[in-house]
Amino acid sequence: MQNRPRGPHMKKIKKNSLANGAVSLQELAEHVGLTKGTVSAVLNDSPSARTIPQRTKERIFAAARELNYRPNFFARTLRSGRTFTIGVITEEIGDAYGGMVISGIEAFLSQHKYFFLTVAHRHDPHWLQQYLGILLARGVEGLITVDTNLKETLPIPAVAVAGHRRVKGVTNIILDHAQAAHLALNHLVELGHRDIAFLRGQSFSSDSEDRWRSICDVGQELKIKIRPALTAQLDSGEPSPQVGYRLIKDLLSRGHKFTALFAYNDTSAIGAIRAIREAGLRVPEDISVVGFDDIRDAAYHLPSLTTVRQPLRKMGEIAAQTLVERIEGRKDYPDQIAIEPSLIVRESTTKATLHSE
Repeated sequence: MQNRPRGPHMKKIKKNSLANGAVSLQELAEHVGLTKGTVSAVLNDSPSARTIPQRTKERIFAAARELNYRPNFFARTLRSGRTFTIGVITEEIGDAYGGMVISGIEAFLSQHKYFFLTVAHRHDPHWLQQYLGILLARGVEGLITVDTNLKETLPIPAVAVAGHRRVKGVTNIILDHAQAAHLALNHLVELGHRDIAFLRGQSFSSDSEDRWRSICDVGQELKIKIRPALTAQLDSGEPSPQVGYRLIKDLLSRGHKFTALFAYNDTSAIGAIRAIREAGLRVPEDISVVGFDDIRDAAYHLPSLTTVRQPLRKMGEIAAQTLVERIEGRKDYPDQIAIEPSLIVRESTTKATLHSE
């Protein structure tokens, strides 16, 4: 490690570069009396930095903060021939599910000095194809999709959160839906519920088919009769409780009695609770409600929502880590990563008190 004497150039840094907020790596290195390579290795957490004493690292970080040093991304890109950029494709901006997954993606990528570009296709296959082309043209090194089915092999590594299609080059991160269905339905059965209504997922949601198949299988195992008259399907991509509200309001208006509801997601469950209350019924005393996902609002809704938790932020972190490892040379990547769900019991479920004929 080569040291350099500190001298008159210090004043020049403060008067010129600090005035316009553009301190270069060279100036930072001169400021601490070290080589550019040493400073760069520490700031980028390179493998070679492991041999550098911790005291030296702390001095470099302190100087970077003092001088308000900002790395030149474009210079880094030109030197390495890389963009350090990831494309993230989601179905909806502002959706609670996607927002938590993207939060996990951002947390991991920011720690590893990657950028990401996010686009939302809003369930339009045309826009999905357009955005894929745009992201590839922008030089992204990998793709993460959220609740979006990829149907073709891509020229770059890809990870699909809630991906259910086997596509070469794509790692699918999926929840164990059989376990999720068993957790929710067994909970209701243990509380004495047999007359259970269901809100199915939208046809375009990548989890819908697998989750419904799992519910039917577990229902048969637990001797729960799944009645078409007590089943409704979410029919809108709008990330709003309004969809669940409207469907349950309609279901109740038909006069069918049920003691519990298992909703496709927490957002629709929250809307359903509003419809149940407007019908003069109580949650959970008259109708218990179970959601799915455990979004942030679930614990603070009144009543707080019993739900099947997907570790959404963790799923985003795993997706980002898997993709970065693949970009940086990992060859033995998995085709699929299974995530275990858990049941979070709160105030919206209780023992059944009413049975339909």
